Amino acid sequence: MNIIERVKAPTPKFFKVLRTIGLSVVAAGGVLMTAPVSLPAGVISLAGYLTVAGTVMTAVSQTAVENPARKPKRKGRVQ
Repeated sequence: MNIIERVKAPTPKFFKVLRTIGLSVVAAGGVLMTAPVSLPAGVISLAGYLTVAGTVMTAVSQTAVENPARKPKRKGRVQ
């Protein structure tokens, strides 16, 4: 499976949630970096780290795919 097929394949629910959190972290870091007011250097450096961490989290979550060989679990009693 190449990278294009991997990105187009279905993503598990957990990684969809993680991807959304990653995008939110990137947005928060971007807002802090581009704030129109003067912020302390520590906050600006934290914003850079948030942006990188969110970007990595989003990229890894996007490339996670469901295992096609795994059978879905049955609900209810087994007879």
